[in-house]
Amino acid sequence: MTTDDFKREAQAVRPQLISQARRYLGDTDDAEDVVQDALLRLWQMREQLNSPLVRMAVVVTRNLAIDHLRRRRPYASLELVVAEEEPQVDPRTERILAIIDTLPPLQQTILRLRHMESMEMADIAELTGSSEVAVRQTLSRARKAVREKYVSLKLVEMNQ
Repeated sequence: MTTDDFKREAQAVRPQLISQARRYLGDTDDAEDVVQDALLRLWQMREQLNSPLVRMAVVVTRNLAIDHLRRRRPYASLELVVAEEEPQVDPRTERILAIIDTLPPLQQTILRLRHMESMEMADIAELTGSSEVAVRQTLSRARKAVREKYVSLKLVEMNQ
């Protein structure tokens, strides 16, 4: 690809790339930085590239945006991950939190990481040293246990 071809295609595809990066990052300035970095990388490869540039540019931009998000996300060790105390918790939430406290430690940790810290399965797997499948299975078992205990407590209350 010639320099003029690259400039013309890069200028045409730039708004689409910024839009895509903004969807991932939520910030226009970060999106601009990611797109600039993507175009720089494509510029360095321009002699091996063919027209149209858009597909390769979209992939490079997406990967750089994801890398940017990974660098931005703070990671904590398992010892530092604790559920934050919330002010004014309603009785149902208190009951559910009490049930969660009775679960085995790994189930508690995974349930809290997923639902209270909103972490992704892959991140939880990495943090716990498990596979994603094992995390999903443990999470499913923890949810089932919480649901069963909650329902049994409701039935006991109704019979009283």
